[in-house]
Amino acid sequence: MNDSAFNPFRPWKHPWRLWRAACYNVTGLPVAVVAFSFTIAFLATSVGLLITFVLALPFAWLTFILARAFAQFERNRVASLAGVRIADPVPPLTATSWYGRLRERARSGPRWREIAHHLVHLPVGALGYAFTMAAWCGSLAMLILPLYVDHLPEDSAKFYFFEVTQGTGSLAAAVAGALGLLIVAPWITIGSARMNVALAMALLGPNSDEEHVAQVTRLETSRTAAVDSAESERRRIERDLHDGAQQRLVALAAGLGAAKEKLDVDPETGRQMIADAHEEAKAALKEIRDLVRGIHPVILEDRGLDAALSAVVARSPVPVTLDVNIAKRPPATVESAAYFVITEALTNVAKHAHATRAYVSVARAGDRLVVEIRDNGQGGADPAHGTGLQGLRDRVAGLGGTIYVISPKGGPTTVSVELPCGS
Repeated sequence: MNDSAFNPFRPWKHPWRLWRAACYNVTGLPVAVVAFSFTIAFLATSVGLLITFVLALPFAWLTFILARAFAQFERNRVASLAGVRIADPVPPLTATSWYGRLRERARSGPRWREIAHHLVHLPVGALGYAFTMAAWCGSLAMLILPLYVDHLPEDSAKFYFFEVTQGTGSLAAAVAGALGLLIVAPWITIGSARMNVALAMALLGPNSDEEHVAQVTRLETSRTAAVDSAESERRRIERDLHDGAQQRLVALAAGLGAAKEKLDVDPETGRQMIADAHEEAKAALKEIRDLVRGIHPVILEDRGLDAALSAVVARSPVPVTLDVNIAKRPPATVESAAYFVITEALTNVAKHAHATRAYVSVARAGDRLVVEIRDNGQGGADPAHGTGLQGLRDRVAGLGGTIYVISPKGGPTTVSVELPCGS
């Protein structure tokens, strides 16, 4: 069958989506009534008190605060019931004073569109509610009409110019009701949901200019984070070389020089000094290998995240449960970032968390690589206090990913990371 051909039963292909769309339409009216009532009340009060100005300020502030809360709720409702995620176009406030933040809100186009949505959503939501309820309830009533038509006044049901009585008329009504339930009501439900979603996307989501500005901002932030992360990594490598391998090589050179002088006057002591220098050279080689492994482990490139992380977990002083579920390997840059995020996070657990157990999970969800590190430690992790979290954030932001740290006082701590890795 041609996929482009009209299929009257297409909404039933995903009955759970149809049910969620119906719930979205039905709950839309009460939500719209509440949002409209509060928004119009505070907006009208603010406008009415503008002549006094000072008295209007707290009501204007409440108008924006409530409109913002209702908008966030509506975006979540659209995402959970309609399956459409709407990006939040409202930029964060930058002013420090109460009045300055209020001025920012008053000059923000997206915030005014949120207010407009709450005013327009009531009639649109009422239409969606009415169409959905009428389609389902009306079709159901007609379907079971033969069961109760003889209990109605005059043993008949009147529909405007039509009158249905027990017999052939009620049977035809039942057939029409069945068709309504199977075809008409589902399509009306889907159409009403799309109408409400379109309104929400138009007024609660970013317009093209805002999306372009936001994308440029994200790219600039990612670029800055990537540069900072690379510079931080360069300083770390330089520090490790200076404090570790370089010091050992200097000591090795000095030891060999002293051994050379001793060989002529005290061969036995000279040979012992050469043996010590040999051990020092092996230690220096080991430090260089460890440093190179820290830059990019060979096992990660050869065998992937599962094997590389298994080696990290085996060396961890804190017992770690590892769960890696990746059917297809992500790009090398993403794989490397995930590896270092996990190793740094486990280092933080060992140094700062006072934990007795940690858990690491890595899974691929569509075009995202999702990483989670949990521990049962004391919590209180803060990127501003030098626990290495800021470095993780910069590394993740450099790839356009996101990182969330949940670490209340007393624990536990959860670090959740999402990295884009293509489809």
